[in-house]
Amino acid sequence: MIQTEDTIIALATPSGSGAIGVIRLSGPDAIMMANAVFKGKDLTKQATHTLHYGSIADGDFILDEVVVSLFVGPKSYTRENVVEISCHGSNYIIESIIKLLLKNGARAAKPGEFTLRAFMNGQLDLSQAEAVADLIASNSKASQQVALQQLRGGFSNQLQHLREQLVQFASLIELELDFAEEDVEFANRDQLKQLIHQITKIIGGLIQSFELGNAIKNGVNTVIAGRPNAGKSTLLNALLNEERAIVSHIPGTTRDTIEEVLNIKGINFRLIDTAGIREATDAIEQIGVQRTMEKISQSALLLYVFDAEQISLADLEADIASLQAPGITMLVIANKADLLNPDQLATLPHTEKAIIISAKEKLHIDELKQKIYNAAVKEQLTGNETLVTNIRHLEALQKTEQSLIRVLDGIDGVTSDFLAMDIKQALHYLSEITGAVTTDDLLENIFSKFCIGK
Repeated sequence: MIQTEDTIIALATPSGSGAIGVIRLSGPDAIMMANAVFKGKDLTKQATHTLHYGSIADGDFILDEVVVSLFVGPKSYTRENVVEISCHGSNYIIESIIKLLLKNGARAAKPGEFTLRAFMNGQLDLSQAEAVADLIASNSKASQQVALQQLRGGFSNQLQHLREQLVQFASLIELELDFAEEDVEFANRDQLKQLIHQITKIIGGLIQSFELGNAIKNGVNTVIAGRPNAGKSTLLNALLNEERAIVSHIPGTTRDTIEEVLNIKGINFRLIDTAGIREATDAIEQIGVQRTMEKISQSALLLYVFDAEQISLADLEADIASLQAPGITMLVIANKADLLNPDQLATLPHTEKAIIISAKEKLHIDELKQKIYNAAVKEQLTGNETLVTNIRHLEALQKTEQSLIRVLDGIDGVTSDFLAMDIKQALHYLSEITGAVTTDDLLENIFSKFCIGK
C-alpha cells in the first residue's frame, strides 16, 4: 500500500561533498518539523514561496547556518507542504540534519517518492511523472527537449483529446443498451467509423515515432565495420576529432570493440569501432571478429567502410549482402579517396550509393555526419513534436490500436454491447498511459527507478 499521509525527507542534491546541499521535506508536518529545529523566524507563520535565513540546532548545539525555502501546499511540487533546507555541502552536516529530522518524526523517502506524491495528488499525470526521470537522465539537447515537451503535457493533452472523443461515443452506445428493446441507434455508425479511422491514424503515427523517440532518449547504436585496413579506426578518430583509436597499417590491430559517443545536432550516436571482418589468424582475433558480428546484429545503424583503392567489386558486393539485415540501416562508405585520381573516383563501384571520404585527410567528414544524422532522424525536428520514448507507452498504444481495429471490424456486425466492450478496452489502455487506470505494483515499479530526493 502506498503511503502519502506521513512526512518524508531526503537529500535532493547529489551525494558527496559540495558547496551546497539541499534537504527536502514533504508532508503535512514538514513546516512544523523544520520549525522545531530552526532558529530564526517562526516558519509556521510565513507565506509560501519565501526564503528564510537562520540556523539548524539540535538543542543548544548549532549544526549549520542555512536558508530555508517554504512551499505551502497546494502550491508546491507535491501539492503538500514542502520545505527545502539549503545547508553547506559537508557530508557530516547533511547527515546530522537528516538524522535530527528523522528523530523528530520524518521518514526517509523512497526513490521517486516526491514525484509519486505529485502524481497521487494530481499535480502530474503518470506520463508527465515519467518525463521527470527522463529529463533528469537527458544527455543531449534533443532528449532534453523531448522530455520537457512531455513534462509540459504535450503527450498527455493529445491522449486526453483522443480519449474524450471515444468517451462521447461510448456513452451513446451505452445509452443504446438502456433502450435495447426499443431498437434505437444513438451513435451514428458512419461517424464512429470516421472517428476510429482518425484516431487509429494518430495512434499509428505515435507508434511509428517510437523509433526516433527511443533513439533520442537512449542514443543510436552505430557500428563501424569493414575489412582490415579499411580505415575504420581512422574514421572513428575523424568523427570524434581526436585520436581515440590506435591506427596502424598492420591488419588486425583492432581486436576488441572501442565505444565512444558522438553528438550530432543534439542526437547521441554510440559509435562502436570493431575488429576487421576476415578469417582470423589467431584465437584472440577470432574472438574480436565474433564480437564484431554480435555488435552488428545489435546495431540500429551500420557504417560499412571499404578501401576504395583496394577492394574488388565482387568482395564489396559480398560484404554488403552479408551485412544487410532487417532493422539495420546501412551506410556504405568509400574510404581513402585521397589516394585516387578523379577518373578512378568516377568509376568506383556503388558510386550512386557510397559516401566517398578520406578519413585520414578528414575529407567529406561533415557531409558524412549529416548522412548519419539523416539516417536516424528522417524529418526535421522542431522541438514541438509528440514522440513516444517509453516502451510502456508504446505497448499501451499498440493495445489501443488493436482494440480500435476490433471496433472497426465489428461495427456493422456485432451488437452494441460488444462494440461498447471494445471501445472501453481502448479507453482502458489509453488511460494506463496517463495513470487514470493503474496499480500499486505498476507505480512502485516506475518510481523505484527514480533517484532518491526527486
